[in-house]
Amino acid sequence: MPPTLASLVQHSKLKLTVRAGEDHLDTPVRWAHASELTDPVPYMEGGELLLITALKLDAEDPQAMRRYVQRLVGAGVIGLGFAVGVHYDEIPEALVDAARAEDLPLLEVPRRTPFLAIIKEVSAAIAAEQYRSVTDGFAAQRELTRQALSGGPEGVLSALASQVDGWAALYDASGSVVATAPEWAARRAARITSEVERLRDRPAPASAVVGGADDRIELHSLGAGRRPRTALAVGTAAALGTTERYAVHSAIALLTLTTERSRSLHAAEQRLGAAVLRMLLAGEPDHARTVAGELYGELLDAPFRLLIAETAPAPRGGGAPAVAGHDPLADLADVVEAAAARAGEAVLVVPDGGDRLVLLFADGGAAATACLQLAAVTDAARAEGREQQAADGEQLVVGLSAPAGPIAAATGYKQAEQALSVARRRGRTLVEHEELAAGSVLPLLADDAVRAFADGMLRALREHDATGRGDLVASLRAWLSRHGQWDAAAADLGVHRHTLRYRMRRVEEILGRSLDDPDARMELWLALKATSTSTT
Repeated sequence: MPPTLASLVQHSKLKLTVRAGEDHLDTPVRWAHASELTDPVPYMEGGELLLITALKLDAEDPQAMRRYVQRLVGAGVIGLGFAVGVHYDEIPEALVDAARAEDLPLLEVPRRTPFLAIIKEVSAAIAAEQYRSVTDGFAAQRELTRQALSGGPEGVLSALASQVDGWAALYDASGSVVATAPEWAARRAARITSEVERLRDRPAPASAVVGGADDRIELHSLGAGRRPRTALAVGTAAALGTTERYAVHSAIALLTLTTERSRSLHAAEQRLGAAVLRMLLAGEPDHARTVAGELYGELLDAPFRLLIAETAPAPRGGGAPAVAGHDPLADLADVVEAAAARAGEAVLVVPDGGDRLVLLFADGGAAATACLQLAAVTDAARAEGREQQAADGEQLVVGLSAPAGPIAAATGYKQAEQALSVARRRGRTLVEHEELAAGSVLPLLADDAVRAFADGMLRALREHDATGRGDLVASLRAWLSRHGQWDAAAADLGVHRHTLRYRMRRVEEILGRSLDDPDARMELWLALKATSTSTT
């Protein structure tokens, strides 16, 4: 316990007497200081016991004493010690009345008690309290270390919550709650996930304080790299003391060590996963199953999906300002792996160079759901212009295969690449291959290369029409849309069928291609659709 005015009064050697402020003696004393200045306030920090003899004070003037005491209280002075038998045989009533009016503790110091004795007693008590705090802090470190070795992260949280007389929570890389201590804190921890997510966007190490005066929560990022992997929350009813601060720092160190060990294990798992993926794509499912073992074996026993993700340049003027250290691919991996871990699912994550990521996860599982949810949230944020982009202005693009099995892994990979290409062209976060099979081929014609080809194919016809010698492009469109039916196409154009026949002969002559060729008709129709202003 830190020294208080009550502990000084109870000290038998000091022989102090309380003359005012009896109800405020439990206030901690930060220091004891002697000053005979008429205005010592500029030199006070708050929490001091001020010792005086009233050498320069008019201690018998009620107004002067009232102003003097009010300034002391305003500066945070917690007590006044008055030495009797020096300049005054007893404390003047004017000072006693002023102290009582402001509830300021006033202690009478006998002549035989030097101020130095009081100062040394306060100093010794503060030093003893600091020593106890350091000793208790080392004891807390030992207990936290013991719990880390025997109980893992959950044991660390439990010991930390006990040390700070509050609660503690651990969050994964996606910002979701992993564990809490005590259990009742789970709901409280879940309410601050948005604060945890904001902390993750800051370079590590990072910390923040949230909550009110009686519900104070400290957040700390965990991990040795610049990108935080996890986070720790510590909730208490008041600010942390020295011992509690030692305990929190120890927990951060131990949980960071655990995180880094997990990262090393995670890297080894990724290398194994890469080997499994290479075997699947090479058409060796049996070898892949042998290598996968218990780690990824269950993933190959049910339909799975292949996902390929990369980053693409964000459109200029869209999205939120660039966020340093923000990595869309790392975010995707964090979200998917966290969801799989919570559901007890296996998930295979393989970095493909520095700008691509390949994932393999169970069809319909928690990892697949988390991926689809992330894409939906990202698309919604992009539409509102508030998506976080990487420092170089990049955004996430994902292609997802149809459900597949080990034998069809190579086909699934090709499907994911095709879906990725479409997502990139359409400016969408995620496209599933099943959408392509169920949709129309026309949106694929929006590619610039296809448009350039179409413009080249139809240029001669458009130049002919520009001279006013006929409407060959419109006639070709009408004829093709009517599947070569002369009367129906001529009626659509409002011309005689012989006029339309003449125009189609001119099309063949100008293009040097026969309209009886189905390939020529198909290419011309697609060229017309690609250059149409209605195509999106």
